[in-house]
Amino acid sequence: MRLHFSSRPLNVFVLVIASAATCWAQSGTVIGTVRLTGTPPANRPILMGADPNCLKFNAGKRVAQELVLKSADGGLANVFVRVQGSFPQAHPGSGSVTLDQQGCVYRPRVLAAQVGQTLIIKNDDATLHNIHSLSKRYDFDRSQPTAGLTFNVPLKSEEVMLHVKCNVHPWMTGYIGIVSNPYFAISDDQGKFKIENVPAGKQTIEVWHEVYGPLTQSVEVKAGDTVNVEFSYTGDEHPSTAQLGPIREITIPLGPITVLLADSSR
Repeated sequence: MRLHFSSRPLNVFVLVIASAATCWAQSGTVIGTVRLTGTPPANRPILMGADPNCLKFNAGKRVAQELVLKSADGGLANVFVRVQGSFPQAHPGSGSVTLDQQGCVYRPRVLAAQVGQTLIIKNDDATLHNIHSLSKRYDFDRSQPTAGLTFNVPLKSEEVMLHVKCNVHPWMTGYIGIVSNPYFAISDDQGKFKIENVPAGKQTIEVWHEVYGPLTQSVEVKAGDTVNVEFSYTGDEHPSTAQLGPIREITIPLGPITVLLADSSR
């Protein structure tokens, strides 16, 4: 009996390895740090008396707005970083990213995702949350009254940035940077970031912070090499004042039920 062996699986394997090697040979890595040279605004304590459950979740903790997180040497956290442009050869987005509601705050506060992925919004708190998009491209307003509930949002178009809030707890705010390519990152607590497999050539790197807005720089990415880019905010860049005012509590009677909310409008 004569046995026949197909070489196709081996050929496919070799093709995959060759494609990966070609991709690496034609791409580089972008690393960098985002800094704040000026004095940041104070991250004020959140008054959670609007919901006794929120107080219980955070018993013994001092929870503050993470509006501006600056390290000892000036590194700025929670900055969305991306390579601008369209890259048809890049892998499409797949899988999911999760925005969690934990202790009556969003975790993480700033999230990055690629078109083609699914945004999973999860309630980990045993209390009512209401996730409300302030974006025209992503229009949703969904209540999640109990812990364990999830809400899936297919990401079909770019949005920098998708801003979400909670209608029940007005201090809750989060941002999702949604882009068409996979070349993005979020700066860590030291302000550092790293983006791998960036196509070689002249690229524009954009950073975005919820208070200080966007900055851009052009860099030359060399195949197989690493390029460093530094960004500095002075603190004078069109700061947002939406959450810098004091937070007061208001009581709204709803029939037999009284709802206590926090109002940050003044």
